[in-house]
Amino acid sequence: MNLEGQVVLITGASRGIGEACAHAFARRGARLILTSRNATNAERVCRAVAPAPAVALGADLSRPGQAAGLAGRALACYGGVDVLVNNAGVGLYLPCWEAESALIREMVEVNFFAPLELIRNLVPHMQRNGSGVIVNVSSVAGKVALPWLTIYSATKAALNFLSDGLRMELQGTGVRVVTVCPGYVSTGFPQHILGGRIPYAVAARQRFTITAERCANAVVEGVRKGKRTVVTPPSAWLFVAAARLLPGPVHAIMARMRAADAH
Repeated sequence: MNLEGQVVLITGASRGIGEACAHAFARRGARLILTSRNATNAERVCRAVAPAPAVALGADLSRPGQAAGLAGRALACYGGVDVLVNNAGVGLYLPCWEAESALIREMVEVNFFAPLELIRNLVPHMQRNGSGVIVNVSSVAGKVALPWLTIYSATKAALNFLSDGLRMELQGTGVRVVTVCPGYVSTGFPQHILGGRIPYAVAARQRFTITAERCANAVVEGVRKGKRTVVTPPSAWLFVAAARLLPGPVHAIMARMRAADAH
C-alpha cells in the first residue's frame, strides 16, 4: 500500500507507540489525525511531525460514546479515513479479585469497546471506497495470558478475536485488518497504569524491550505489505510458540514468577 496522501487516524497518539507511529506514517507522506485524551498533547505531536499535514482531536475513550463521536469528527477532517490505528490502551497490574469494578470497566472500554466503535463507524465508509486498513494494536499478552496482567490480557485476547472475525467478514471488500502484537516496548506504559505496581517479573526484563520507534516501523511495514499479523520483536513468536506447544510448563513458570513477586 502506498501511504502517500493517505489519511491515517491514530488513537493514543500523544506518547509511546502512537507517537512513534505518527512520525513513521508522516515519513511515508500520510495525512494524520492524531488523538489523545487531552488534545493539547496531540497538538504537540502534530507540531513535531510538521511539515506533514496533521490534525489533533481530543477524545476520552474511557467514556462510552466518545469513540463514535471521534469517528464523525475524524471523517470531517479530510473527508474520509484510509487507515485506522486503534492504539490507545491502558493496563492494570492487579489480580482480578482486587481490581475495582470501575477500573476494570474503564480498561475494557478503552482496550476493546472504543476500537470496536471506531471500526463500526469507519468500516462502512471504507467499504464504499473499496479500500482501507484497520490496525488493531494488541499485545503478546493477547496471545499468552500474563498472570500479572490478567484482565489486560483478556481485553487484548478479545481484540485479537475481533480482528480475526472482522478480517473474514471483510474478505473481498478491499478493507484489510492488521493485528499488531508487541512484546515489551519502551513506552512508559507501566507509569500510566490504572492501578497496582510494576511487578518485578516485568521490571527485571526491561533489557528485552524494544523501542517504540522500532515497533512503529513494524506497524507501518505491516500496513504497506498487507500483513495479517505483526509480532514485534519477531523473537516474541518463540514465547508464543512455547506457550502453545508446552502450556503446562510455561504457565507454571509464569505462576512462580507472579508468586515470587507477590511476596
